[in-house]
Amino acid sequence: MHNATSGAGARGAFTPGTLALVAGVFLIQLGFLLSYIGSFHHPDPQGIPVAVVAPQQAADRLDDLPGHPLEPTTVEDEQAARERIEQRDAEGAYVMDPRGGRDTLLIASAAGGPQAQALRRVGERVAAEQDRQLKVVDIAPSGDRDYESLTAFYLIVGWLVGGYLLASLLGVVAGTRPSRPGAGAVRLAGVAVYSVLSGLGGAIIVDPVLHALPGHFVALWWLGALLVFATAACTMALEAFCGIVGIGIAVILFVVLGNPSAGGAFQKHLVPSFWRAIGDWIPTGAGTTAVRNIVYFSGNALGTPLLVLAVWALAGTVLLLVGSVRRRQPGLTLPI
Repeated sequence: MHNATSGAGARGAFTPGTLALVAGVFLIQLGFLLSYIGSFHHPDPQGIPVAVVAPQQAADRLDDLPGHPLEPTTVEDEQAARERIEQRDAEGAYVMDPRGGRDTLLIASAAGGPQAQALRRVGERVAAEQDRQLKVVDIAPSGDRDYESLTAFYLIVGWLVGGYLLASLLGVVAGTRPSRPGAGAVRLAGVAVYSVLSGLGGAIIVDPVLHALPGHFVALWWLGALLVFATAACTMALEAFCGIVGIGIAVILFVVLGNPSAGGAFQKHLVPSFWRAIGDWIPTGAGTTAVRNIVYFSGNALGTPLLVLAVWALAGTVLLLVGSVRRRQPGLTLPI
């Protein structure tokens, strides 16, 4: 009797639905490995936008470097070059002194340490080939407690994890699909409160507690609230349409694709073209850029990342409410 019961339990554990979920987890795991290793295993500068103060012939030489590491734009003087970096239209600048033998390379390590180092290497190679000296000036360094400007990325990752874990928990406890739009609205209201508290908690940690990103408490608080809400709302919307599988889709979007393309460990001009193309349009990348621009670049160039986060938040809200009025169909369930 005991053996028969055990055998029935074992057969029940291996239902087609369970096997499908296991296969899905396996594919996500492989995707995780491919995405992270594929984007990080060979960082190579490609098309880094730089301002150039030099005769046109010299600027053309920078544009024709092997592998096309730079995307130069000629500007009038060093002040104009600095403004382009501050406005986030350029990541660095090469300033040539035609009357002397020493050039200046302007970098901004606050936008990402690896990218600044790549620019330094390219600039030093260019100067050496022309038998010139090079002075490197970091006009926007990352903070003393923000090594390689990584704090922004890890802050965003922490907020994102909170957002999709909350949505996943609500899906398990209260069902993946709200029974009616009113229930969906109540769920969204609860997520909004959580998001405000989550944004506040993150801002407290990076400002008064660790002093990693000091001086921008309120802006970071509300950025975090928007990010958490957008992530949670989209995850709940995916659950409403796809059931428990929606959680896996959210992990693919925000973690498997979002983290390597966010510009955290390696910035967008150092990773292959696929990750470079998608990074700005996923909350992970948009949030990381927004934090750096708030803290180090006077809040410049915030329009696009904030719009991206707002669109994700709106899309998640609308789709969750739409999903709550769809006719319920038998979903994929796990045997207990």
